[in-house]
Amino acid sequence: MAKIFVFRHGQTVDNIEHDFSGIHDVDLTQAGIEEAEQIGEKLKNEPVTKAYQSNQIRSQHTLQLVLNGWHKNVQIFTDSRIRERDYGDLTGLNKDALARIDPKDFELWHRSYDTPPPNGESIKNVEVRVLDFLNEIIPTWEKDDIIFISTHGNSIRPMRRYFEHLSIPEMCSFEHAPGKIYSYNI
Repeated sequence: MAKIFVFRHGQTVDNIEHDFSGIHDVDLTQAGIEEAEQIGEKLKNEPVTKAYQSNQIRSQHTLQLVLNGWHKNVQIFTDSRIRERDYGDLTGLNKDALARIDPKDFELWHRSYDTPPPNGESIKNVEVRVLDFLNEIIPTWEKDDIIFISTHGNSIRPMRRYFEHLSIPEMCSFEHAPGKIYSYNI
């Protein structure tokens, strides 16, 4: 039975400032580095065989810190299908300011399943690409594989829905804190 550990990247400046980060390629803050190191400490005794990261620096830096020193000779795969949601025209805007200025559209764009922000992706769009990723990679895993997936909050949503059999409203409602690890056996 393969064992999977899914975790969100560590904190970034955009997280601190409460900005829509999305495709904005930001790195970890010092607190984010420490969060990633804490994930690594928690997973140091797991004999990881394969690791996946998105094509964004915050996911890659997190995985590097998680693997650092404890895990050698791990196959690492980079896949853009598990990147963060593209917020389109909202990328870089402050969530709090937008919620004050336009609360109706903010809520619709922020957590609606199938309504994307202008020129961006809906959660449904993210789910389609993440499910494509899962459906392609899961059959390649061996029963004794230990898998690490370093990804993003909106990419974790469909992963949790897939592994935990969540409803769409449940999937859309969760926040995913840095440092939290989700584990599954398949």
